[in-house]
Amino acid sequence: MAIPNKIPYDTLFDLWRNWLMQNDWMPLDKWLKNHLRKNTNPYSEFASSKNENRELSLCMFSAMRYFQLACAMEESYQKQAMFDWSAWDQTWEKSSAKKIPVAAFWFWIAQREKNENAAPKALRDAIARKAWFEKLEQHFSVTEQAEEILLWSGLRPQWLPLLEERREASQWTHEQLTEFVAQQNSAPPLWLRIQKDLPVEDVVKKLQQDSVHVELDENGHLYARGGKHLSGAQAHKEGWVEIQDLASQQIALAVDVKSGQKVWDCCAGAGGKSLAIAARMNNKGVVIATDLHGYKLEELKRRSKRAEFHNIRSFEWTGDEPLRLPKEVAQQQGFDWVLVDAPCSSAGTWRRNPDARWRFNPTDTEELVALQRQILTNAEKGVRANGHLVYATCSWQVSENEAQVKWFLENHPHFSLVSQTMLGAPQQDSDAMFVAVLKRN
Repeated sequence: MAIPNKIPYDTLFDLWRNWLMQNDWMPLDKWLKNHLRKNTNPYSEFASSKNENRELSLCMFSAMRYFQLACAMEESYQKQAMFDWSAWDQTWEKSSAKKIPVAAFWFWIAQREKNENAAPKALRDAIARKAWFEKLEQHFSVTEQAEEILLWSGLRPQWLPLLEERREASQWTHEQLTEFVAQQNSAPPLWLRIQKDLPVEDVVKKLQQDSVHVELDENGHLYARGGKHLSGAQAHKEGWVEIQDLASQQIALAVDVKSGQKVWDCCAGAGGKSLAIAARMNNKGVVIATDLHGYKLEELKRRSKRAEFHNIRSFEWTGDEPLRLPKEVAQQQGFDWVLVDAPCSSAGTWRRNPDARWRFNPTDTEELVALQRQILTNAEKGVRANGHLVYATCSWQVSENEAQVKWFLENHPHFSLVSQTMLGAPQQDSDAMFVAVLKRN
């Protein structure tokens, strides 16, 4: 994290106090966007440009990444004692952060992020705190306790059984699990998908002309590393590229659609996967995009118009009953492909949305599992004979993924499993997502 020298600590303190005042934490990125736009005091003098607002955002995201760890370091410093961190975690509540002096909180965050700026002036015991941090750092650097490694990495120790379950299901090595945990300390790059059938060299050149810094990975996938905000670039305005995580792109590719086929994207949201699917259909066939929230589909309409895709139709669908098939789909007795990108815990996006991990409660997954099964049961009725059902989540929890596929096959024997896999992290520098392809017999 950087706390740049030009960012006054007082600015961070005020921003942090405003965040803590919320009764229910909304997504941090949305809160920051609204708060920094509306709040002219005390941020106007400092946050006068998008770059400065971006630096404030980076600081806040770092604070979210090590939120629990900062609480742990403060309590251990005050008591001058090491704890049984697993036992401590069982009783920890995020509201405890309100009791920590803001100068102390930001000092711990800065130390964890190896920031060399001077300590806040309000912190009178910075030297003693620095010595205590070094003691903690030494302890965590040599520990073999997996729960302690999680705490140091910004994850709760109590999530270890869930992570071990994932390691076993994916047959990850211990090193791969370690890498996955370490990846939670940083956000993945901003992955881009070339929307139109254009040479990648032309796309890169057009982005660079607008001062968007882009690179290609070893497999030719495009990502942005900084520079001008992408939304202002002509390549984005003209529909050449879309922002889409690499794992999400691969889910869309699992829908192996052919030109002229009929596809249903059940839980389309703003339509990133609908657009990726439509891009391979040469404006032939049809993509039906549905979602519970109509306002999300409005964004899809804008994006499809920008991309000049004329084969995407959208309307609301609640998921609590089978879809009434459009006429052209009913004529062939169902869709060729049905994609269920199901509502989930979103645990696979914690790198990008670190605040979400503190809203995560494993017991809430039970409600999500029930909802996922309801949607799957109603969606499968829209799959034609020899058609395919693609089930996906942006979660790494086995209960939302492999366990759901197992349940579905046991209760819908007219389907068979083609493939299932985790995508993205730790193998790739992206979010972690799951996809399964099933075929109707």
